[in-house]
Amino acid sequence: MSYLYLKKSPPSPKSRFFAKKKNLAILLMVVGLFFFLSAIFPILKFQLQSSLSFSQMINPLSLKSYNGSQNILGAVTTDYTQINNWFIADSSDNNQLFSNDNNSTYKISIPKLKIKDAVVTIGSMDLKKSLIQYPQTALPGQLGNAVVFGHSVLPQFFNPKSYLTIFSTLYKLEQGDEIIIDYDSVQYKYIVDEMFEVKPTDLSVLEQRFDQKNLTLITCSPPGTYLRRLIIKSSLAVN
Repeated sequence: MSYLYLKKSPPSPKSRFFAKKKNLAILLMVVGLFFFLSAIFPILKFQLQSSLSFSQMINPLSLKSYNGSQNILGAVTTDYTQINNWFIADSSDNNQLFSNDNNSTYKISIPKLKIKDAVVTIGSMDLKKSLIQYPQTALPGQLGNAVVFGHSVLPQFFNPKSYLTIFSTLYKLEQGDEIIIDYDSVQYKYIVDEMFEVKPTDLSVLEQRFDQKNLTLITCSPPGTYLRRLIIKSSLAVN
């Protein structure tokens, strides 16, 4: 009995080249899919959690009407680190609403979110440098509604010491959680009452009522987008 052995010829350099390109393409596709899912998953998770944990309240009594031709996400060139771009209104109204008339500061801490002594500036418009209090709202501890804005991005990039990401996990707050403010050598404790969302056309969240002492925190929602505004309302704790 005889045997015949055939020696397999080695792959050509050209075949090896195309095999490497194929492997590289698969690797790049896997990496791209990973980054895509890491961006979209937090948004989907937020939508699911928010639908269960708080009411998606869209206030019909908006102070401004929405121009349907305007993209609610904002233009690609819109700078949302500038607070006067957060609400859809005439430019003249924005200039009046967010006038720079004070620039005093105080500090805010949210223990549950590991935010400690974050600076809040009254009258500034630059969210890259601090949190911002709308200048015509009540000061901490006073009757009325102190309204504070903060920037947010995708939750996985949350850094409590960066003002570009500081409110990215604001949606994790629940009724009864504490917000501590140090203003003018006095510490004020606010307790979270409710959480809801409004359209960018709804300026009613800036309104003042002088029968209570409230604090309202505002950021974009879902985190990493500019679709809506997340509203956290709290009231001053009674000692």
